[in-house]
Amino acid sequence: MIDGGQVCAEGVVEKIIFFNDDTQFCIAQMRPSGRGMPSEYSSPITIAGILAGLQCGETISVKGKWTRHPSYGARISVESFSTKLPSSVYGIVKFLGSGLIAGIGKKYAQAIVDRFGEDTLKIIDENSGRLLEVEGIGKKRARLIKKSWDEQRALRDVVMFLRTYGVGVSMCAKIVKRYGDEAIKIVRMAPYTLCREISGIGFKTADAIAVNSGVPNESKQRIQAGVLHCIKEAEEKGDTCIPRAELEHVSAQLLDVDKEKCSQAVAELVEGGELVAFRDGRIQRFALNRAERDIAEDLHRIFESGSGLPPIKFESALCWAKDRAGFEFAPEQSEGVLFALKSKVCVITGGPGTGKTTILKSLCDILKAKKITPVLAAPTGRAAQRMTESSGVAAKTIHRLLGYDASSKDFLHGRENPLDAKFVVIDEASMLDTKLAAAVFGAVPSEAHLLLVGDVNQLPSVGPGNVLKDIISSARFPVIRLNKIFRQGARSDIALCARDILEGRAKSGNMRVSKISDVDYSRELNFIEAAEPSECLDVCVRLMRDEIPRRVRSIDPLMDVQLLAPMKKGTAGIAAFNSVLSQELNGGAKSVLGSSLREADKVMQTRNNYELDIFNGDIGRVGRPCADNSAVGVKFDSRMVEVPRADLSDLQPAYAISVHKSQGSEFEVVVIALLKQHFLMLQRNLLYTAITRGRKKVFVVGDMAAWEMAVKNSKSLRRRTALAERL
Repeated sequence: MIDGGQVCAEGVVEKIIFFNDDTQFCIAQMRPSGRGMPSEYSSPITIAGILAGLQCGETISVKGKWTRHPSYGARISVESFSTKLPSSVYGIVKFLGSGLIAGIGKKYAQAIVDRFGEDTLKIIDENSGRLLEVEGIGKKRARLIKKSWDEQRALRDVVMFLRTYGVGVSMCAKIVKRYGDEAIKIVRMAPYTLCREISGIGFKTADAIAVNSGVPNESKQRIQAGVLHCIKEAEEKGDTCIPRAELEHVSAQLLDVDKEKCSQAVAELVEGGELVAFRDGRIQRFALNRAERDIAEDLHRIFESGSGLPPIKFESALCWAKDRAGFEFAPEQSEGVLFALKSKVCVITGGPGTGKTTILKSLCDILKAKKITPVLAAPTGRAAQRMTESSGVAAKTIHRLLGYDASSKDFLHGRENPLDAKFVVIDEASMLDTKLAAAVFGAVPSEAHLLLVGDVNQLPSVGPGNVLKDIISSARFPVIRLNKIFRQGARSDIALCARDILEGRAKSGNMRVSKISDVDYSRELNFIEAAEPSECLDVCVRLMRDEIPRRVRSIDPLMDVQLLAPMKKGTAGIAAFNSVLSQELNGGAKSVLGSSLREADKVMQTRNNYELDIFNGDIGRVGRPCADNSAVGVKFDSRMVEVPRADLSDLQPAYAISVHKSQGSEFEVVVIALLKQHFLMLQRNLLYTAITRGRKKVFVVGDMAAWEMAVKNSKSLRRRTALAERL
């Protein structure tokens, strides 16, 4: 082997060592078939390069150069590659046993190949009934294998076509699941349909496919798709509407077409009902326009209707609750209890340790004494679990409270079928985006009370809108603000530091600054100096791999410890942390169903999947593939969910997550990476949100100058919505 020498080789992919979903960069092991390889390379060799959609068990041909990595030795740096069905018995066994074909695991792969040899794939494709000749395979499994084989063939066509555009196999599987036999036709003939209907396929990918397919630059379908993409980009930043002139300008820039053509496209989309135009020139997608109108109508409907509660002597009930609690309430806590009972719609907002739990527990006690069971819900499973623990009443996530009907693809509860409730409490209300708020408010009966509990100083929802803040700023409903910290002992340092952040004090006496070698692990809050990105990465890894598991008792080192970072990219960004931590904490695990995920990986669901009853932000742990390789078991909290192959792309590594994604969740231990390089995201509410995610311990790793920048920056991007004025 000559370093830098050109090489062409063919072989079977044995193992995927590393895969980056963003760049499609992959490191894998390939067992050569002999062609193009020196004799000394009969054992697996390492290949590395942009290998989009590569899967274990595939037979591939690669072209590239021999290089030598200082740590991992000789490998082929791949410049181009292609895949094909395996022809050797060994390759067929690896291909069938890789999990690509449902109904076939390693055991059946060997048995089938033992029976049919090199004709195996031809038998499956053309005469699958003969699979019954293999011991243990019945009609049901044979049908499953044939169905999966046909899907895999369609998938292969889509993968080969989209590989150039960096679309991974899991995303291609989602396309095949959506369009079936029409998948490759849709991809080729109507690519802009993908960015409208397939979550994860963006406009730029669809546009690249369209341009290469000969779609004219100024075609109507391209310009309309570009306009919708631009308004969705505004929604991803939190806006529910956008000025028309701005929409036309950014669309023209994106598409490199005349602004008048974008103006015409906007008019056509308004006429077709996809967009709604305000009199003042703002543009809004129809779904969000309807959701904001519904929120305003439902809040007024509830607020103005009579109460369904039995008669309550409010002051007497408050005194009873104080006696039951065993301590005197602060004036604002008493006010919170009274307003929630008297007013049909009420908001209670405050930070950690300010008494929200005391109010909630007292309200639940009073209502239960009156034979009323309050309905409690929160946007995330962790927040619902906390509600249950603190109130003594079972709480659900909002999605599970509303239920889901797979046939109608809508919630079971809504205006036509309201909840059976007299008193509804929604916790972590700052997380409510416009669509979810519209759904839950619409399901509240007119006679019920609605109490929204949340921290308005946290980051707003991940989805578009700023519902809690808009409700408060409308001044139409009672708002109780809790500012005094009552809780001492557990989390007191965290709560007091959070208050310092809100009040703009960069120097907090509740936080100790030290080097990694001098950390006081008995403290709740530590700042560890590591000003350079690479040093920050190393310190965070050392904390999570070595120090925290050894020094913090009674925690699950993987699931109870969460790393938060402000940005996705960069040396100390979320992607880099996940890449390193997955190796350090789970490096020896097997990949599942040919994906980049491995058994025991910590993952986050990134899309609401109502059919599987898992939702955006749910954190789980990957288990083993099902016996027939059609799905992978993933444990979310105490529940095991079988996630089909086509939905695996919705799972992303969660060793590190964004601060936004951490909302509504609390973790026993939180590690926060904070550097000046994160300056675009260094805001007071982001730092405040990150700090308040920790229950027992918080370790901030980075540059104190970045901390000061964040505390001083009280300007958060204002979200453009129409809700406050509608209220």
